[in-house]
Amino acid sequence: MLPDFGLMNYILDRSEGCRHVTLIDPGKQSAEIATQRAITAIEAGSKMIFIGGSTDTPNKIVHETCKSIQEALELQIFASSQDPISDESKWKIPVLLFPGGAHALSPAADGITFMMLMNSQSRRFLIEEQLRGAPHLYKFGIEAVPTGYLVFSPGGKVGEVGEADLLNSTDTELVKSYALTAQMYGFKALYLEAGSGAETQVSPSCISSAREVQELCLIVGGGIRSKEQARIAAEAGANWIVTGTLTEDAADMQELHSRISEVVTGAQSSSS
Repeated sequence: MLPDFGLMNYILDRSEGCRHVTLIDPGKQSAEIATQRAITAIEAGSKMIFIGGSTDTPNKIVHETCKSIQEALELQIFASSQDPISDESKWKIPVLLFPGGAHALSPAADGITFMMLMNSQSRRFLIEEQLRGAPHLYKFGIEAVPTGYLVFSPGGKVGEVGEADLLNSTDTELVKSYALTAQMYGFKALYLEAGSGAETQVSPSCISSAREVQELCLIVGGGIRSKEQARIAAEAGANWIVTGTLTEDAADMQELHSRISEVVTGAQSSSS
């Protein structure tokens, strides 16, 4: 659901400090469960929903999940509009595609992280998937958020499938070079990824190096599970923190709410 002042302005806005994204993999639960998790995440403080993750999830499943979440957000906005003490804007949270390729698109999304996996050794993830997906996105009228994507060790499945030349915690100068390159390409965001379920998060030194390029919005994900890890990433310069495995591993919605609230508190503590 698009915020009143537009998707790009919303994503690039830094007035609220570091914010949280919940990543939902449509291939790992039904659209109904995904929707419950998205609503719970927003109640806990998430400010954006990413839909994607698995490399083999077909368009149909991605679309069903996006559509279900958007319908639920519309209901929440309507309910808030009938309550004089409720804030409708709380539910005007963008739902973005975070695809593993051109096969995982949906016209029901508000936008897409239109990414180049900059440290891939494969032409497929540098340009070919983008070429396949662009005509569909143009037809859908989905707003693209031009995004550079860097995968760090341990990298996980995305590093393996994406044939990434993994970055390490000592590669601070190389990370800065990638950030400068992303800026010169005209990318609006740079996503620093340690991999789904990673045992370690992207090092704060690498985040700080990327942060030297002030114009870029920094999105950081992978290996962040706690309030302290979120605080470390935020203090190093992250504008958005993404968690996904955190959502999938929760036993129920109450536990999910508690986990996300903790991470949100950690991210926000850096600007308090």
